[in-house]
Amino acid sequence: MSDMTERNRTEGLDTTKDPTPGQTGGRKAVRRGGGDPATRGRTTIADGVVEKIAGLAARDVLGVHTMGSGLSRTFGAVRDRVPGGSKAVTRGVNAEVGEVQTALDLEIVVDYGVSISDVTRAVRENVVAAVERMTGLEVVEVNIAVSDVKLPDDEEEESETRLQ
Repeated sequence: MSDMTERNRTEGLDTTKDPTPGQTGGRKAVRRGGGDPATRGRTTIADGVVEKIAGLAARDVLGVHTMGSGLSRTFGAVRDRVPGGSKAVTRGVNAEVGEVQTALDLEIVVDYGVSISDVTRAVRENVVAAVERMTGLEVVEVNIAVSDVKLPDDEEEESETRLQ
């Protein structure tokens, strides 16, 4: 006897084609599958999805100037200028995603004058909340590397190099 037939027999389900008076089609209502439909199958979440969520959540924190190292920001600026290119929201974010857990590494640049410990605490809280809420994955760690401090006069230097 097949597993499905055995399960239907033990659960008292009728899978016969016995016609019921008043029914057209000659079938009884048959309950298919077992349990909640939401639990049937498996959901996988790509690393890039978690990286986008984490990148957007980190950028929302006041005091985070940008994400990524100097080199990745340079390549990102070039990529952003290419027609049809999209802004790299995953710059400075690396995720390792398992079946039920994820770990994140972030690289950020903070604004001058802010408390780095306060900013990194807020980034962790925001990233954990966003990733867990949107994916259902447990965030086991968020490692943050502060790679630079954005000085107030750095913006003038950046605009000058763009004009050359």
